[in-house]
Amino acid sequence: MSKAQGPKNTQDKKGMSRRNFMKNTGLLAGGLVGGGLFGGLITNQMKKQPATDKKPATSENKDMEARTFFSKTEDFETISAATERLFPEDKLGPGAIGLGVPYFIDRQLSSDWGSNAKEYMKGPFPQNQEAAYYEDQSKDQNKQGPNSVTQVAAPTPRYQTRMNRGEIFREGVKTLQATAQSKHKKKFFELEGEQMDEILTMLEEGKVRMNGIHSTVFFNLLLQTTIEGAYADPVYGGNRNMAGWKMKEFPGPRMGYLGQIEDEEFAVMKQESLRDYQEMWG
Repeated sequence: MSKAQGPKNTQDKKGMSRRNFMKNTGLLAGGLVGGGLFGGLITNQMKKQPATDKKPATSENKDMEARTFFSKTEDFETISAATERLFPEDKLGPGAIGLGVPYFIDRQLSSDWGSNAKEYMKGPFPQNQEAAYYEDQSKDQNKQGPNSVTQVAAPTPRYQTRMNRGEIFREGVKTLQATAQSKHKKKFFELEGEQMDEILTMLEEGKVRMNGIHSTVFFNLLLQTTIEGAYADPVYGGNRNMAGWKMKEFPGPRMGYLGQIEDEEFAVMKQESLRDYQEMWG
């Protein structure tokens, strides 16, 4: 990478630059810990790594492509089709299916996150009819509830249901299938793109009745997990071949940037995943 050229003594006249300060401070910290973890990381960055023919650990996500939550193929294909409409393939890169997003969602739903195992799920739950569609209330969250003055406004009401995420997705898939059958006499994943969009829009706008949950909640959860699957680290099952990061020119996690501190131009770096570091540390 090219660096901006200038008089050699410019830096001396200005004193210690911000880059040198950051660099020297990092070296000092490494010296203070005396060969500990941080010192080792900084030292390793300054050493030229030997060439290797070993392929990156993230070259494929094939080991992630096994369903653990959706046992029925039809359910999995329904979720796959829905995510592809939310994150379609275009000239910039692959869509949700190409990025492995459906498998990412499947893995997350079979984890503690999917069963809300580490979240408070007790009552009281409002049982009156007005509370059944609490999502239809004002969406200005900074005007609702205790400490509302300090609350950051949220686009949708907060999680408030006895259903865990896995149950919400199962009910959502069932609703997608039932709506497709009712309107078009076809399975959801057999519909044309515009027809799928029509049904997804109905869910987003709360025009489809779902058991136990408002359809807007399911749509927002589906959209959230689709985006997360496209851009999360491949170690979690999505972002196949780090293609999501490549579209954004995001390099992935790094231990540090000492090698790029003095670069004047934008540094284009090869993508690396957490798996690369797993192999480094054995």
